[in-house]
Amino acid sequence: MLVQADEGELLFQGNCVTCHYPNKSVSAPSMQKVRETYKTAFKDKKDFVYYMSTWVLHPSHDTAMMSDAVKKYKLMPQLAYEKEVLEEIASYIYKTDFSKSKNTTLP
Repeated sequence: MLVQADEGELLFQGNCVTCHYPNKSVSAPSMQKVRETYKTAFKDKKDFVYYMSTWVLHPSHDTAMMSDAVKKYKLMPQLAYEKEVLEEIASYIYKTDFSKSKNTTLP
């Protein structure tokens, strides 16, 4: 049986896990913590995806929801992704429970 991966998951695994481990904060906050913060502020998936993708497109101290993380890890760098790609990744983050993920990429 062939399992087809979600496009958002592939994009997330190929890009975001470099800094954001599923449930351990190392060089950036864990995705579990990021998801928890955004879901608390934006219960609706559309709002969650819009705000997260917009912020990642143009990270700013002024609009950061996780100011403590910005102080600890510094501001996320601006990445060269199109908004649609960031929306796919944010949609994946919205629906994924990272608390059940293993940190297989940690040393």
